[in-house]
Amino acid sequence: MRRIIFIFAANTFQTLAKYIYEYNNWTKFTWNEVAINSIFGEVRNLQGRIVGHMNTLGFAAKEEAALTTLTLDVIKSSEIEGEKLNFEQVRSSIARKLGINIGGLLPTNRNIDGIVEMMIDATHSYQKPLTNKRLFGWHAALFPTGHSGINTIEVGRYRTGEMQIVSGAMGKERVHFEAIPAKKVKAEMELFLSWFNEKYKNDKNSKSYKKTQEVNALDPVLKAAIAHFWFIIIHPFDDGNGRIARAISDLMLSRADQTSERYYSLSSQILVERKQYYEILQKVQHSKGDITPWLDWFLHCLKNALLTTETTLNKILWKTSFWKIHEITDFNARQRLMLNKILDGFDGKLQSSKWAKITKCSPDTALRDIKELIEKGILKQEKQGGRSTNYELEDF
Repeated sequence: MRRIIFIFAANTFQTLAKYIYEYNNWTKFTWNEVAINSIFGEVRNLQGRIVGHMNTLGFAAKEEAALTTLTLDVIKSSEIEGEKLNFEQVRSSIARKLGINIGGLLPTNRNIDGIVEMMIDATHSYQKPLTNKRLFGWHAALFPTGHSGINTIEVGRYRTGEMQIVSGAMGKERVHFEAIPAKKVKAEMELFLSWFNEKYKNDKNSKSYKKTQEVNALDPVLKAAIAHFWFIIIHPFDDGNGRIARAISDLMLSRADQTSERYYSLSSQILVERKQYYEILQKVQHSKGDITPWLDWFLHCLKNALLTTETTLNKILWKTSFWKIHEITDFNARQRLMLNKILDGFDGKLQSSKWAKITKCSPDTALRDIKELIEKGILKQEKQGGRSTNYELEDF
C-alpha cells in the first residue's frame, strides 16, 4: 500500500533528480567545514552563555524556564505539522509529569499527554541509547488511538507501505519526496541507530574502539543536525516523522549541553522559518552526499533560537521575581490562574468579562477578584478610557 501525504507548499517544484538515498553509501555524508566553522562557533558560544547564565539562577527561575521552554517545544513542534495545542493544557501536562507545583492544573487528553511524554523522555533521558523499542514507544505515544486524523496508521512499528509527500489538486499533484522503500527501512534504521549510539560503545577492550573514538570527534550539535536530516530521509513511520526528528535533535542537543533542562526551543524557531525548512530539505534530499547547505541552515536556525531565548528568559525572570515578591500574598485559585496568564503575556485587553469566561465564574465574582488585586496594589485600571474597563499589572 502506498500512503500519500498531501502538503500545501508555495514556490515548489517537481524534479527528476535522484534522491540522496539512491546513491551508493549515501549515509557517508560530507560537508565543507570552512563554510560552517564561523556559525558553528557562534552557536557553541551562545549555548555556553545561556547554560552558564541559568546555572547562576535560583531553583524557581530554572524550573520556570525549563517548564516554559518544554511547553513551547511541544506546542510549536505540533504546530509545524498543522496541529494546534492548548498552551495551558500542555503546560499542565508537563508540570504534572515532572512534579512541578504551578497551581490551577487543567485536565488533559491522551493526545497531549502522549506528545509530552515523548519530549520528556527525549530530554530527561538524553543519556540513554536510542533504540527501536524507544522510538516505537514515542510513536505509540503520539498516536494513542491508532489514527492520524481520520486515517488508520501503523502505530509503534516501522511502516510496511510506501510513502510519497505531494501537493497540488487531485490530478495535478507534485511529488516533493518519495521515501525509502519500506523493505529497506529496518536495515536503514539499524545503521542510523548504530551511528547515533556510538558514544555508548567505547569499550577500550573492543576492536571497534578506535573507530568509535573517530566517530566521537563529531560534535553533538553537528550530530543533532545530521541525525535530523538522516531520520527525515528514511521517513520510517506512517506519520509523525517530523515531530520525532525534532525530538531526536533535542535529545542530542541535551547531550551537547550536558543537561536535561531545556532553555531554548529549536522547534519554535523552525516554525518561524518553516518555509525555508522545507525548501532546504527538498534541495539537499537530491544531493550526492554533500549536506553543507543543510548544516548551515540548521546552525543558523539554532543560533536564532538561542538569541530568542535570551528575550524569553528575561520574561521568565520577571515572572519569577513577581512570585518571589508575593510568595506569602494570599490569592485564590482564579487569581493565580489569571496572574500567570498576564505574566506569560495576556492576549488582548484584560477585562472582567474575559476574567469570568476564562476562570468560569460569574461576572460579579470576576469583578470582586479584580478589585481585591487592585486593593493589594497588583492590578490597576488602564488610564485610557473607552466603552470597556481594562486592567493591567502594576509595575513592581
